[in-house]
Amino acid sequence: MSFLHPEFLYFMLPPLFILFGFLLTQKGVEAQFFSEEVMRKLRVNANTLTLKARNILFFLIGFLMIIALSGPIIKEGTVQIKAKSADIMIALDISDSMLAEDVYPNRLRAAKQKAIELINMAPNERVGVIAFAKNSYLVSPLSFDHGAVNFLLSQLDTTSITQKGTDIKSLLEVVDTSIQNNAKKYLLILSDGSDASDFTQEITFAKEKNIVVFVLGIGTAKGAPIKLQDGSFIKYNGDIIVSKLNENISKLAVESGGVYIENVKSQDDIKTMLSEIERLSEKKELKSEEVARFIPLFYYPLGLALFLLLIATSSMSKRVTVALPSAFLLFGLFIFQPNAEAGILDFMELKNAKEAYEKGDFEQSSKIYHKHAQATENPQSYFNAGNSFYKQKKYEEAVKTYEKAHFKTDLERAKNYANIGNAYAKLQNEESLKNALKAYEDSLELEQDTEVQENYEAVKKALEEQQKEQKEEDKDRKQENEEEKQNKEDKKEQQNQDKEGEKASQDQKQNSQKDEKSEQKDEQSQKNGQKSQKENAQDEKKNSEEMNDDATDKEKKEELPKNEKTKQDLKELEQEKNALQKTKEANKDKMSDAEEEKWIQQLNMNQNSYMYMLNNENKNEEITDEKPW
Repeated sequence: MSFLHPEFLYFMLPPLFILFGFLLTQKGVEAQFFSEEVMRKLRVNANTLTLKARNILFFLIGFLMIIALSGPIIKEGTVQIKAKSADIMIALDISDSMLAEDVYPNRLRAAKQKAIELINMAPNERVGVIAFAKNSYLVSPLSFDHGAVNFLLSQLDTTSITQKGTDIKSLLEVVDTSIQNNAKKYLLILSDGSDASDFTQEITFAKEKNIVVFVLGIGTAKGAPIKLQDGSFIKYNGDIIVSKLNENISKLAVESGGVYIENVKSQDDIKTMLSEIERLSEKKELKSEEVARFIPLFYYPLGLALFLLLIATSSMSKRVTVALPSAFLLFGLFIFQPNAEAGILDFMELKNAKEAYEKGDFEQSSKIYHKHAQATENPQSYFNAGNSFYKQKKYEEAVKTYEKAHFKTDLERAKNYANIGNAYAKLQNEESLKNALKAYEDSLELEQDTEVQENYEAVKKALEEQQKEQKEEDKDRKQENEEEKQNKEDKKEQQNQDKEGEKASQDQKQNSQKDEKSEQKDEQSQKNGQKSQKENAQDEKKNSEEMNDDATDKEKKEELPKNEKTKQDLKELEQEKNALQKTKEANKDKMSDAEEEKWIQQLNMNQNSYMYMLNNENKNEEITDEKPW
């Protein structure tokens, strides 16, 4: 153990010992007039601390406070801190063409504002300023005093240099002489590009002198007239000159290894330019310093001193049966702080968590950090716990833990957002990749970082590829569904065709059965016809016999009386009528009208029988208009 300020021990402890030596050895005023025996009888015994005991406590309190002031520590080694810088030289064009107002309020004032913003965004870089027109002048050498550089920069105007025009070559020469080293020199030019169309000499010179040129184009391609302070416009041969942004100067930036960017109204151009300078620059080491690392222990003696102060200033009784003293109660509240942001021994826990993280025991580290974060709501503990979860590949838990870390500075918030994006990117699904892009965007808005930008581009590309693959899968799935649907329709159509074929075959079978039945009926009809012909022939024969009998009977009837003859006729007529009715009913039971028609037709056309056809000389000719009835 050692002390940060041992001088407190040297200069304050000796007087303390001397002072309390006198206090402890002196006697009270009453002792000069009364003996100790008399004072013992007069003194009231209240079971409280004596004067000597209180003085001893005050002595210990003073001793402990001096120890705390001396700063006791436990050394943990040293850390080397290095200061590096890219040494950016800013060149501001102050020629008359910078008074054009195509950029609000004009090109010169906009360029100065952009330069001041860049200086404020790079607090750790050395910055210098050069003003140039026809000639170039060093306004401020490379310096960390950004306040002085901004002041000198803000005072520049077009009257600072009397010679008019723009000469980039002279600017490069001043940069070469003002930065004397063999390393690369970085120059940022804020200009409208002058009127030159060829920058071959400037490019050659920049390459020879190892100067990397970055150009921020101030102005527009449309241009504007150059308005002087008196309100008039610059003319040439009687015509008003319209100054435009010369984009040919971009060749100088690109071919020398730098970047060309056109100005915009927001700070995006300056942020992008600074990130490109940091990405392409090779920072050199300016100085290094070793800083000691230690664990402070001053709160232990200070806490004990406060506790003794409570005892010394109290009037506690020495009785055996006593309630809990207020001093011990306050001490307990001091030691156990349930809602405090940090406990006395928190540094030991955090040290153990850090050692576990460095040894690769990320599970133990995450437990300690997360427990401490929940107890104290410390954003740094949440951040460290998220890192431990990330190392364990528990990316969802890492995201939840990172989101609980509420930092106040933009730099810390940007780092936290970047880690959230990394954790989301590891989940490798479409939604997590979108969340990763959102986290990266939030980080880049707060702080420009090359690695975060690269991660953003990589995740964006991966998301596009995944969406493309998803679209192809959806397309293939849709095509498969359509093919499956078409196959189902074809199968259904085939089943319908099979059913129709079966139905047709059944209908055909039924028709064939009907035809067979019809043929059988025709044969039966023919048989019945032949039978009817035979019966008719018998009937004719019978009728002829009856006619003969009738003739005989007639002859006999003539012999009968007239009344009997009439009765006999009526009886015969009735018999004929009944016979005719029976014949009709018998024929009706034998065949239908259609069958009878078919039978008669067939009989008249093809059958050879004893019957003959009436009103038809050609017996092979068919009667087409014959009705079934």
